[in-house]
Amino acid sequence: MKISIKEDFIKLDSLLKYSTVAQTGGHAKIMIQNGEVCINGEICTQRGKKVHKGDTVTVNGTEITVE
Repeated sequence: MKISIKEDFIKLDSLLKYSTVAQTGGHAKIMIQNGEVCINGEICTQRGKKVHKGDTVTVNGTEITVE
């Protein structure tokens, strides 16, 4: 799945919610804290992590590319 952003970055929890991988911000927070989210192949547990254009986020087998 590809997500286009206009800004330089989007916060990880916002990206998960925006892409509908997480149903709510709270759901996104739990997924991140549980280590279910990878950015560019590395597990990320920081929900405020900045995701930039060109980054790939993987959650439970779903891949999100930010462009």
